[in-house]
Amino acid sequence: MLVQGLTIIVATGDAERFAAALAIASASAALGARTRLYLHEGAVARLGDADLSDALALDVAIIACQTGLAAAGIDLSTLDRRIAAGGLVSLLAALDDDRLLTI
Repeated sequence: MLVQGLTIIVATGDAERFAAALAIASASAALGARTRLYLHEGAVARLGDADLSDALALDVAIIACQTGLAAAGIDLSTLDRRIAAGGLVSLLAALDDDRLLTI
């Protein structure tokens, strides 16, 4: 079964929305879909207190907004090496046929 990819944009730092985005991303990846989770600006601050282990183990690509990293004072090198920095332009340019969900 070929599962269409999913790209999720987490627009804010709201804890419940962040948790929902992680759950959806993990479920999508468990089904075998290419899954990307983009943490926009304020959502990047959640990197300090979120348990990303399940999502990362399922190969969810986690992308942290470069502006959000700077605003939160987070150095990318202090995070799990599987977390990448990026921006909306590069995210959308690589969207291909993925479904796009904004939470």
